[in-house]
Amino acid sequence: MTYCVGMILDKGIVMMSDTRTNSGVDNISVFRKMFHWRVPGERMIAVMTAGNLATTQAVVSKLEERTKEPDERETTLLNGATMFNVVSEIGKLLRSTIQERQLANGERGKGKFTASMIVAGQIAGMEPRLFMVYPEGNFIEASWDTPFFQIGETKYGRPILIRAYDRDMSFEDAVKLVMVSFDSTLKANLSVGLPLDLLVIGRDEFAPTHEYRVTQDDPYFNEISSGWGDKLKAAFHSLPDYSF
Repeated sequence: MTYCVGMILDKGIVMMSDTRTNSGVDNISVFRKMFHWRVPGERMIAVMTAGNLATTQAVVSKLEERTKEPDERETTLLNGATMFNVVSEIGKLLRSTIQERQLANGERGKGKFTASMIVAGQIAGMEPRLFMVYPEGNFIEASWDTPFFQIGETKYGRPILIRAYDRDMSFEDAVKLVMVSFDSTLKANLSVGLPLDLLVIGRDEFAPTHEYRVTQDDPYFNEISSGWGDKLKAAFHSLPDYSF
């Protein structure tokens, strides 16, 4: 399983993903689930993936190939006129890849080849945009009513995002918020694990504002984890006592 979060702010976009994949408790591996492409001064596009690893790797590989083939200019990440055009192509590619693998697997084949994605980015002259792409290839866009998307193991880290998100918060506070969300998920579900990949995309920068990998011995993340646990306990004990 996995956990990925994409969050849109007035200042830009914050994204984080874990790297754990597993096929049972005794077969755990680390694979990157966040990828990005850019044209300096013109566009920055990032993708996070969840679901069947072979499927998501195939989609990302095809996207990478399309950035390098001049004959595919109308369908590449680097030449779509708008983010809507870009995410439409990614959706079509995801759907067709899933269908191909299901067909090859046969009607009696075991396993289900499914995946979902978060796509974010900005093209010069336009607003930063954030989308969630479903296995069927359709997608929805984030708004100020729904300013963040999660894929994978979403339930454990969602409450803190709902309670603490503010569209005008700083990147530093947004990263702290996302890290608390991940810490809650890591504590509750063994199928999500370190390292974590962090990407911050500033408005009109068209390049990573900040890119970082959080490892097991990362001092800041460990301080966030222990501090959040202590604060939760203190908050719990400060609540009025129940009486019979």
